[in-house]
Amino acid sequence: MKNMKLTTKIFIGLISGIIVGMFLQGAPDIAQNYIKPFGTLFINMIKMIIVPLVFSSLVVGAASIGDPKSLGRIGGKTLVYYLITTAIAVTIGLVLATILKPGAGLIIPVDAAAKSVETPSIINTLLNIVPRNPLKGLVDGNILQVIAFALFLGVGCTTLPEEKSAPFVNFFDSVAEIMYKITAFIMEAAPYGVFALIVPVVSQYGLDVLKPLSMVILAVYLGVALHAIITYSTAVRIFAKISPMKFFKGVAPAAVTAFSTTSSSGTLPVTIRSVRENLGVSEKISSFVLPLGATINMDGTALYQGVCALFLAQVYGIDLSTGQMMTIVLTATLGSIGTAGVPGAGLIMLTLVLQSVGLPLEGLVLIAGIDRILDMARTSVNVIGDASCAVIIAATEGELEVIEGNEAK
Repeated sequence: MKNMKLTTKIFIGLISGIIVGMFLQGAPDIAQNYIKPFGTLFINMIKMIIVPLVFSSLVVGAASIGDPKSLGRIGGKTLVYYLITTAIAVTIGLVLATILKPGAGLIIPVDAAAKSVETPSIINTLLNIVPRNPLKGLVDGNILQVIAFALFLGVGCTTLPEEKSAPFVNFFDSVAEIMYKITAFIMEAAPYGVFALIVPVVSQYGLDVLKPLSMVILAVYLGVALHAIITYSTAVRIFAKISPMKFFKGVAPAAVTAFSTTSSSGTLPVTIRSVRENLGVSEKISSFVLPLGATINMDGTALYQGVCALFLAQVYGIDLSTGQMMTIVLTATLGSIGTAGVPGAGLIMLTLVLQSVGLPLEGLVLIAGIDRILDMARTSVNVIGDASCAVIIAATEGELEVIEGNEAK
């Protein structure tokens, strides 16, 4: 309910900004000089929290996942499945945005310096993930290096006795909780930030700035549908020998609940009941795989980030290299481990992706107004992905009860 109220306020801020921007079309200097600074302040606050938020939450997230040896087969297979499907999802988003070109026809100039930044090759991108100086990576805000260092620290904690690692993990757990609170405070200012950012844009470019957003919605909804139909259907048929129709029918109550609530965690009880009663997944598997999925599996969000990143690149007239595309895939995939519990996770995680390839964070204002519409689709596919993983892991572990009609046809 609280998220719904905030979303409503953001939408009101967007509409109010559009109206004021239209009134100021004859005087864009007023919008630039007296209104835009408040939007810049909002963007600066978001930039301020990105590194500490991502770093602390990933350390705790990786530490809670644990050492693959101690997790055994179930944990290892679950983690691999979630990461692979997330990578596939963001790739689908990038491909659709490349084909549909939602940002075509609207060009907002960006600083020449931003366009002229030299982009590394794929090999260098992969090599630079591991920082030679992790502290420099933190200071510079190199997101991939921040993620890599946090994951190393988190996994390293799991190899120590609990009395040695607990103080370290507890410290970052406290930092993460503090950052969640600060994030919530900043998101409360989002309606005003969105207002201050959209007014100068509309005053300068008019309503043409809003037309491409319908294509963004189309690309995201088409993408999550394709991901569910192709990726999940193929996976459950091959690995669990379950008919895709039976699978989608069984998980439908959870998918509908996720669509309406936009909360994977809030939908968790429905998801657990659906996979147990409708798909025959044992309690042993569902009680481990599904809560983990609600925490780290963000297929829909990753796909949304791929679409939005390319959309904003098109809007700002920035050509992304193959290396930058790879960076988006890596950032969205690895970043999914530590961001699911963050209020406003979709937008915050999008700032992570945009910053990793040097795209202007001011573009968030174009997405914020339709975020609720996009959030419904991406949360629904996140939950369907959790269920598909539970079914597959249960089948490979001999923990899947055969229910009439759930065998593949």
